[in-house]
Amino acid sequence: MTELPPTPLLDQVTWPADLRALDPGQLRQLADELRQEVIAAVGVTGGHLGSGLGVVELTAAIHYVFDTPDDKLVWDVGHQCYPHKILTGRRDRIRTLRQGGGLSGFTKRAESDYDPFGAAHSSTSISAALGFAIANKLTGRPGKAIAVIGDGAMSAGMAYEAMNNARDAGNRLIVILNDNDMSIAPPVGGLSAYLARLVSSREFLGLRDVLKRLARKLPGPLHKAARKTDEFARGMAMGGTLFEELGFYYVGPIDGHNLDQLIPVLENVRDAAEGPCLVHVVTQKGKGYAPAEAAADKYHGVQKFDVITGAQAKAPPGPPSYTSVFGKALIAEAESDPAICAITAAMPSGTGLESFAQRFPERSFDVGIAEQHAVTFAAGLAAQGMRPFCAIYSTFLQRAYDQVVHDVAIQNLPVRFAIDRAGLVGADGSTHAGSFDITYLATLPNMVVMAAADEAELVHMVHTCAVHDSGPIAVRYPRGNGTGVPLPEQPQRLEIGKGRVVREGRQVAILSLGTRLEEAIKAAEALEARGLSTTVADLRFAKPLDEALIRRLLTTHEVAVTIEEGAIGGLGAHVLTLASDLGLTDAGLKIRTMRLPDLFQDQDKPEKQYADARLDAAGIVDTVLTALRHNSAGMDAGALA
Repeated sequence: MTELPPTPLLDQVTWPADLRALDPGQLRQLADELRQEVIAAVGVTGGHLGSGLGVVELTAAIHYVFDTPDDKLVWDVGHQCYPHKILTGRRDRIRTLRQGGGLSGFTKRAESDYDPFGAAHSSTSISAALGFAIANKLTGRPGKAIAVIGDGAMSAGMAYEAMNNARDAGNRLIVILNDNDMSIAPPVGGLSAYLARLVSSREFLGLRDVLKRLARKLPGPLHKAARKTDEFARGMAMGGTLFEELGFYYVGPIDGHNLDQLIPVLENVRDAAEGPCLVHVVTQKGKGYAPAEAAADKYHGVQKFDVITGAQAKAPPGPPSYTSVFGKALIAEAESDPAICAITAAMPSGTGLESFAQRFPERSFDVGIAEQHAVTFAAGLAAQGMRPFCAIYSTFLQRAYDQVVHDVAIQNLPVRFAIDRAGLVGADGSTHAGSFDITYLATLPNMVVMAAADEAELVHMVHTCAVHDSGPIAVRYPRGNGTGVPLPEQPQRLEIGKGRVVREGRQVAILSLGTRLEEAIKAAEALEARGLSTTVADLRFAKPLDEALIRRLLTTHEVAVTIEEGAIGGLGAHVLTLASDLGLTDAGLKIRTMRLPDLFQDQDKPEKQYADARLDAAGIVDTVLTALRHNSAGMDAGALA
């Protein structure tokens, strides 16, 4: 085990109040120790490393200058909040990050008063901080609201919507733009740091206010010229004209790793009489850890790793991931079809489209963190005869639901949705779980919704999407590796709305959608051992349903069970509705629906999450036996887990 470096100053800091008791000259050492603690902790747990290392000094400076938690600190996305958690009473649990029963990898209201707003999706911080600031203004409370937002999150329109409405917050709102990737700022040097400190000072703010009042008394043309001169001078020096137009007083850029620059600027904007203020801070992802600084993605998300070498723990060799299977299948389709193009919203690696972009750069589009735009852009491409694949995580596609409805489904445009991270996702927890896409897509007219049971099925479904031109179509698949089945040399075009029977029986029917099929087959074997002949069907489609197959199974078996990796309102609800419409429930049919529980499940290992949700073989067996009123229900089903 690697010996932990000594942290004598950090050992004295449990809460921000302890931090504020330090001398300013001690903050450099504290930041160094905090960085080492983050590296050591993430080496044990895995998680988001580079982004947290980039904000170590900024985190310390904010808590040093502002009166948190009375001043509300809102982190955008929240994946850079590990240093924040260490400084806010959670250091003793930091090595439980992203583990079952441990700390969340994101900010979470239920976890600490220092997390006033939970966030794991991007671009929400300014809106939330504005809400805190206006609430304080309306109730006469003194607190400030500070939003820390990365430059990548500024590609989402929501950030600008919030900024456009922020003027009413006045000096209660401070936005810190953490510029660590897009290089939107000029090089940071002594002059720009001096200017930032100068223009954030009370003296400068006061002088500027006086000059503004004087300029208003000038004749119209001179007033306009004076205003333009002020804007031009500030824009030339600091690039702040855009933010000024949105109603912010812009300060920056400043070096986000230089505490001698950060502290006085933050103190100035804290005490400013006018606002809202935007402080432009330039940082480096992975700062202070050589392997992260050298990595192309700055160690954005990592497995457990060796702190000395930076070598990440490798997963044991096994089947390919669903994500990589999708990426390769799409390339194969695009080789023979020049109309196929791919769209991702800032997730080229996470959605498997990196290799597609290398092979077909002119047909690959990363639109940034802008899912709404991605979907409507895809709709426009489809309307002009292209065959767009819109590859977005299930949980992120939620943010573009109106576009799916209004721009795609109503117009019946053949946009292909590749929905990654369907179902439960383990360490990322409830904010990233793909729990709702079956429900929110299968309720839409014109939509076709498929779920792959294994990686071979995914290859067939990608091909089916590619040749489906009569309307929108979606395929969902989980995070992680496939089951190890051989991949087909030639993909098949699946008949829309037709499932398959993978095991024939007489008494019990298990109707599976997606990758619970493996557990359904295990359950069938256990039920057979009890003398219960069991059919297992892979429905393939949540919409349209295979009505003929479902009618046959429901009318020829004593009990039928549906199972899916989705929330209430999905496959089970559609099968129940079909059974009701056809009158199949009138004759005492025993039907049960198995789905995710009606709650947000916290992070844990995926197999544990599914066991807790009872969506494993043991849960299926127990559900069947309970429906049949067997006395043995629940007694030994746990042996299957």
